[in-house]
Amino acid sequence: MHVVVTGAAGFIGSHTCEALVARGHRVTGVDAFDGYLYPAELKRQTASELARLPADRFSLVEANICDVDAIERVLDGSVDVVCHLAALAGVRPSIASPLRYLRTNIEGTGVIIERMRAAGLARLVFASSSSVYGARPGTSAAFREEDPCLAPASPYAATKRMNELQLSTYRDLFGLGVFALRFFTVYGPRQRPDMAIAKFTDAIARDQPITLFGDGSSRRDYTFIADIVRGTVAAVEQVEPARYEIFNLGGTATVSLAELVETIERVVGKRAIIDRQPDQPGDVPITFANVDRARAALGYAPTTRLEAGVASYWEWKQAR
Repeated sequence: MHVVVTGAAGFIGSHTCEALVARGHRVTGVDAFDGYLYPAELKRQTASELARLPADRFSLVEANICDVDAIERVLDGSVDVVCHLAALAGVRPSIASPLRYLRTNIEGTGVIIERMRAAGLARLVFASSSSVYGARPGTSAAFREEDPCLAPASPYAATKRMNELQLSTYRDLFGLGVFALRFFTVYGPRQRPDMAIAKFTDAIARDQPITLFGDGSSRRDYTFIADIVRGTVAAVEQVEPARYEIFNLGGTATVSLAELVETIERVVGKRAIIDRQPDQPGDVPITFANVDRARAALGYAPTTRLEAGVASYWEWKQAR
């Protein structure tokens, strides 16, 4: 198939491009090389790695998803599936700049799907987020796709829930096929440097303090990049016109913040210097994925435990 991947020079996007090419697909990547959350040069480095892919199987277009003319040129009748991973991510930055998130995540997605409608393209895989579930205090039950998601805890989370509704409307009105993937705390080689595992690993290795918000009891369902990519590629290969589905893609286990730090300490071989700070607005106490639906429909089965995944990330980081 010919697959267009937005956010191709990002963390999940770059790994997805490589996996799709390895599966025999032709991929056109799109990336704006935005430097808002971390230096654009890191994405340029990733793009240079993608440039090693066969030229007849992969090409990269520098364009912003809000640029109507650029997206019109990319999304033509030769495209079979759009894998829309581009977005502004990050809970705390979205609280500081909510309008920027609305423009990129809502307007940008609108540009993508309007062009798909005009070009007669009917299959879309969309990167949503576990953040749409909001705060779930007092429960240890795994999150299910049918759970009501009525109280996102940040502007970023709200945009992702809005996107899901936006895409559902396009299925109802125009027959757009959508597989929306709710990613749970993805980590691994190439991950954003502002994320916890990257920040903590680097700081502990350098004998620098790490900032922990809260008492360390908050829990996350950390999911290794290779597991996420397998689920994403399966969605690309199976999404159908006029079918709308939401799938959790998570690691199926929760790990406390304190346990995460202990894991990184073991992998790096050093003790952390901890600076404790109060809980931050927008943070949620727990994320925990039930993946029964993805297992049945996509064959999704995460296999990477946290310590092995952190060790893989640390090995990659040391080699850079």
